[in-house]
Amino acid sequence: MKVLVLNCGSSSIKYQLFAVGSTSDVLAKGLVERVGLDHATLTHQPKGGEKVKNELPIPSHKEGVQFVLDALLDPKTGVIKDLKEIEAVGHRVAHGGESFSQSVLLNNEVIAKLVACSDLAPLHNPANLKGVESITAVLPNVPQVAVFDTAFHQTMPDYSYLYALPYEYYEKYSIRRYGFHGTSHRYVAQKACDMVGVDIKSQRIISCHLGNGASICAVDHGKSLDTSMGLTPVEGLMMGTRCGDLDSGVLLYIQDKERLTTKQMNDLINKRSGLLGVSGISSDMRDLESLVPEGIKRSILALEMFNYRVKKYVGAYAAAMGGVDIILFTGGIGENDYTVREKVCEGLDFMGVKLDKTINTNLRGKDTIVSTDDSPVKVLLVTTDEELVIATDTYNIVQGK
Repeated sequence: MKVLVLNCGSSSIKYQLFAVGSTSDVLAKGLVERVGLDHATLTHQPKGGEKVKNELPIPSHKEGVQFVLDALLDPKTGVIKDLKEIEAVGHRVAHGGESFSQSVLLNNEVIAKLVACSDLAPLHNPANLKGVESITAVLPNVPQVAVFDTAFHQTMPDYSYLYALPYEYYEKYSIRRYGFHGTSHRYVAQKACDMVGVDIKSQRIISCHLGNGASICAVDHGKSLDTSMGLTPVEGLMMGTRCGDLDSGVLLYIQDKERLTTKQMNDLINKRSGLLGVSGISSDMRDLESLVPEGIKRSILALEMFNYRVKKYVGAYAAAMGGVDIILFTGGIGENDYTVREKVCEGLDFMGVKLDKTINTNLRGKDTIVSTDDSPVKVLLVTTDEELVIATDTYNIVQGK
């Protein structure tokens, strides 16, 4: 079965076309950027072929999706001859609220619920829904599936997901911790267990998804017990441009002193903070690490803060689960930055963590056990593949599995 996976952002469309069956294969992938502008771009790459980049006006997601389909049909760089070859479409949906604990076939009732919880993800859900609408307009009879970033975390107990606010705000507005990166955490937790040769239902796992957006999840015997992101992706770890955990009083103080609007405050905590805000240089870990030999103090400080906060969450989640069996690193930073893995594991010998520095050093993007053979806690680099999860879930739901 050929399954098209779409991840529609506010001004972008990421896509992959899979052939899914007993095994899965990526036939083509690409990215549409700057949707809504005259100088938008579409980058398309067929399996085994070179990337093709075109600049063209893409006024809306509807046109963007049509261009994606045109790229898949292109006589030279396409990988299908007829749109009928696409038998299902899977959509990454940021927020499913409390309504969805697993992926689901899209219908009018489901779509209505997604619209209803769009207030919880105003930058993401409306864009995700535009992707659904665009496919419906072009391929009205093709089944579509929603795969939620929040679904995996719906197993969290109330004492874990509730905030210590007046309970009425949870009842009125559903204010609680939802968590994100659930598709990734679910995938890598199972993959790590497969690598080690253990049953996920017997393991206490700390999954560190570290990238420009970063979160940690305590996976207790196969279920999400706690996660660092909250109502929004701002809470938790320090990130590329997000502040992470913060005394809420600080926001009130800054807003009063600087006389900032709510929109300006939102911009402050989402786009001007994190590694960028502390360093004053870059939101990219690679840029900051390149400056360490020069002794740039704020770059070094930003790195130290990032690593310390990851380690703090690892310790907290080990306590929450009564121990830990597996610590895994994934995401752009987790998979490619061996220094971060080393710094986070440093000093955790008391927990049974023994990192093999020889194996870990310079290791990038390869599924590997990086702890010593005698380490009571297994430490792993695990590559994630959220698009594959979406394609697989879509296939299984359409097949009725």
